Amino acid sequence: MQNVINSVKGTALGVAEYLIPVLKDSKFKETGVLTPEEFVKAGDHLVHHCPTWQWSTGDESKIKPYLPKDKQFLLTRNVPCYKRCKQMEYTEQEKIVNADDGEGGWVDTHPSNDILNEENMTAQMHNEEKSDSEIMCGKLEQSLDGMNFDDDEGEAAAMEDSDLEDEADEAEVKTLPVSESTPKVSEASGEIIQTRTYDLNITYDKYYQTPRLWLTGHDENRHPLVVEQMYEDFSQDHVKRTVTIETHPHIPGPPMASVHPCRHADVMKKIIQTVTEGGGELGVHMYLIIFLKFVQAVIPTIEYDYTQNFTM
Repeated sequence: MQNVINSVKGTALGVAEYLIPVLKDSKFKETGVLTPEEFVKAGDHLVHHCPTWQWSTGDESKIKPYLPKDKQFLLTRNVPCYKRCKQMEYTEQEKIVNADDGEGGWVDTHPSNDILNEENMTAQMHNEEKSDSEIMCGKLEQSLDGMNFDDDEGEAAAMEDSDLEDEADEAEVKTLPVSESTPKVSEASGEIIQTRTYDLNITYDKYYQTPRLWLTGHDENRHPLVVEQMYEDFSQDHVKRTVTIETHPHIPGPPMASVHPCRHADVMKKIIQTVTEGGGELGVHMYLIIFLKFVQAVIPTIEYDYTQNFTM
């Protein structure tokens, strides 16, 4: 039933996206959305610093006229996923963040990852030896870790009421091998862990005016994963709610898993406000670097984020 609701809603949004005009004027700081030009700028920044990501054209018949032909969406391949999300056990006590915000706050599912505290951030903001970009990165690190997608009603329609929170781990640009990942060996048992891999796409959603993440997976023998297998690798709180199966806007073929973008702009707006209140300024070119961090809460076992200790 949930998939039927998601399908109907996806069709309706597809019609609405066709009718809505392309965003021309920047509203990034005010609302956290992007124009197509800003999406391309953020994509160029991601590709420059994380060369595992590349621009792609996709199917010629599906080219969007408001984006450059050779920069329709972003793509990275063979991202490793070493274990199933169902195998993850959160034994730590839940941490409620901003409980008095009028909406009940958000649940931080990774409270032990709070590496940087307020005092450390204050010291960073006043360290004259650091560049402006390093200071900004430090501020973002405090804001981006364990983003939680909260679904209040348990229905696809309730995606509009969900919210996110992210506090930052330190980050560093690393290079992900493009070839198939070498299977890891379990330290506990000495057995080889059968590794799944995922291809990830980032598209521009014209209706929500934000990036949107798409995923398709393969098993250790490079056979495509079916929907139920992919669901094993997503946070069980978000399966069929925040994560839906829909048709890719640029690639023909079977539907793909997608992280629904209905709250992305709200999350970015909160992050912009946090940085501004700390005396910093967040540039639109950093959008996709931040985006990749706060969607990590939905797909925590897919190791795609190689922007740790990232210096802007």
